Amino acid sequence: MKLVSHHDLGGYGNVGEGIAIHQYPGGQRLLFLAHESSPKDVTVVDVTDVANPRVVNQTELPHREMRSNSLAAVGDILYVAYQVARPGMKPAGMGIYDISKPGELRQISFFDTSGPGSRGVHCLWCVDGRYAYLSTGSSDLNPRNPKDDQFYMCVDVSDPAQPQEVGRWWLPGTMDSDEEDPPERHPHFDTGFRLHNANVYPQRPDRAYLGYIDAGFITLDISDMAKPKVVNHVDYHPPLIGFTHTVVPLFQRELLVVSEEAITQDGCADWPKLVWIVDVSVESNPVMLSTLPMHKETYENLPGRYGAHNIHENQPVPTSHIDENIVYGTYFNGGIRVHDISDPFRPEEVAYFVPPVPEGAPANGVNDVYVDENQLIYTVDRIAGGLYILEPDF
Repeated sequence: MKLVSHHDLGGYGNVGEGIAIHQYPGGQRLLFLAHESSPKDVTVVDVTDVANPRVVNQTELPHREMRSNSLAAVGDILYVAYQVARPGMKPAGMGIYDISKPGELRQISFFDTSGPGSRGVHCLWCVDGRYAYLSTGSSDLNPRNPKDDQFYMCVDVSDPAQPQEVGRWWLPGTMDSDEEDPPERHPHFDTGFRLHNANVYPQRPDRAYLGYIDAGFITLDISDMAKPKVVNHVDYHPPLIGFTHTVVPLFQRELLVVSEEAITQDGCADWPKLVWIVDVSVESNPVMLSTLPMHKETYENLPGRYGAHNIHENQPVPTSHIDENIVYGTYFNGGIRVHDISDPFRPEEVAYFVPPVPEGAPANGVNDVYVDENQLIYTVDRIAGGLYILEPDF
């Protein structure tokens, strides 16, 4: 891949898992970035000229013990996830903003999910402007274990001034109110039975695809949004280390791409953290076919995390590229790596880009990736590196 441009975001290069592009009627294109940690909230970058990106706005968080890790843009509306450092703190939930004026964010409403057992919203998904799908806690639920504090919630955002919850689901046994026994904790690197991502696509609006950290991946039937039901549930840890992260369906091929997250800081102590290719031609019986090739020996002795994390999610929006044969993923100190899965039994790496470690930073932390409709690749660093814009040559 060819590096088109780089921007350190004015010294605030710690970007989270939220990347969105909005194109305005006059042709101006703005990139919205959520921050992995304080003090910045949302950074807005003009990428109309991708060779010369420029920051046009950086908003501030209300306090330093919170973050805006995730966001989505649909039309002139921006949805931002807010998570606090400890349960009970505020503000925690989802902010909804009018972005109709380029570079400006005007808050329309705030959907509060704070509570004594809640840190708020970690991740959100919204692609139609009708429903937002949250990984969140709430005011009325308390987890039996504090690590299990994020569950699935669907919120009706059709009136952005008055968002309303319409449905929720959590792994049985994880909440104080449950009759079921609590799940057995993972014996190594217990990272919690909680939701990370919930993705819903217009091709199957009755399905939600969940990455449920130590509980593996789950498909929910949400045809009745108020009463989600489990369609399938695959949990492969133990024996493997946990942290299932993101599930992306490839509808035409009847496959899922399932990523995990590496969480240990050095030495690949929680290896392996992989990206799986899963056959769901029989939806009730998912079969894991292969994993994307990785290069532990190259990165295990470097500082920082190494292993799978985010993948481009084929967002069904006008500014997103959709591809069922190519997987774009981020691997922290291993940079961004691209794999061809035309043969799902034998994926092959076709490109990669590892930026230099930013000056003064302990390591690379390449964190998230978004591919636009022109196949330009936007990838970000969670530590200090900021934004990299890449052009494919494969």
